[in-house]
Amino acid sequence: MRLREMPNPAIKQGLGAAEAIHEIKEMEMEDLVLGIINPMPVIVLLAIIGISLFTLSKGADLLIDEAVAVSGYLRVPKAIIGATIVSLGTTLPELSVSTMAAIQGSPDMALGNAVGSIIANTGLIIGLAAVLRPIDIDRGSIRIQGWVKMISAGLLIAFSLPVFSPGGAGTISQEMGFIFVAMLAAYMYWSFRESRKSSYLSSDEDNDEVPKSEIIKRFLLMAVGMAIVIFSSKILIPTVEVTALKVGVPKSIIAATLVAFGTSLPELTTAVKAALRGHGDLAVGNIIGADILNVLFVIGVSAAVTPEGLLVPPIFYRVHFPAMAIILLTFRFVTINKGSRIRRWEGALLIALYLAYLGMNLTNVIS
Repeated sequence: MRLREMPNPAIKQGLGAAEAIHEIKEMEMEDLVLGIINPMPVIVLLAIIGISLFTLSKGADLLIDEAVAVSGYLRVPKAIIGATIVSLGTTLPELSVSTMAAIQGSPDMALGNAVGSIIANTGLIIGLAAVLRPIDIDRGSIRIQGWVKMISAGLLIAFSLPVFSPGGAGTISQEMGFIFVAMLAAYMYWSFRESRKSSYLSSDEDNDEVPKSEIIKRFLLMAVGMAIVIFSSKILIPTVEVTALKVGVPKSIIAATLVAFGTSLPELTTAVKAALRGHGDLAVGNIIGADILNVLFVIGVSAAVTPEGLLVPPIFYRVHFPAMAIILLTFRFVTINKGSRIRRWEGALLIALYLAYLGMNLTNVIS
């Protein structure tokens, strides 16, 4: 169902909150959660929201602490850890939602989820983190990743143009999906190989050999942190959606905000917490890596499992792709300026661009 074709809020038609949100999403992993929380009173839902926010925060703390520890043990820059291991974990919600959407015949949802996450990651999340605290960045560590991000997004837009598709309709073909996945493998291999050559290795400080058991332990704890963040997000977002519907928030507003925003919550929590704790390079690396994975991993796998490819609706050429290009170019500019820092006004600019994009979506919803 396209958003502009949605009827009035389903609660006004006598449907429950769970059914209303299911109608918005058409298919989501949170259906089980929705079925459980739908009958609960608002006061209980608010308590669940509070608990979910607490566990989300603690999971992010654990993830950040262990990522920093792994970075030190392996003598790999935090930006590289953020752009590979951490981003791989926090991108799993997008992968699961988009792949299932493609398999079950909703390629526009698969594409929209990934592109929307890229826009939210770069505009809202980095912008918010920078406004809360200017982000110091390791330009050397993210230089190549930044170019990979731009090239991946450029290829996505270019190869979705109708001129590259049979019949004149914009499509990301199955063959292009396999190419994206192959590019992902090459990117991950290059990242880990190059990380061993970084200046971090040349440091004479703390050259004591760390036992492999300690490194394995840290990786396991990092995985636990990722799991807590993702699980808490899966509980928090549908609970907020049900609560919003029960207090009368229109369904169209929820569809254009919470549903689209939900899968980016792990990146938001991780990036903001990392920036506030002084690990800005980890935060920026996480977002750059997540955006790369959204193209090469999420869209790549979604297209690869769909023989007919991912059909690109016209609104992507009018709204989503232009917004993604503008926000990514702005982010690229603020990360290559003379100072190795994303300042508050630059974060505010990214947020303003995201809000403009959100406004365009809301206009499309209600038109």
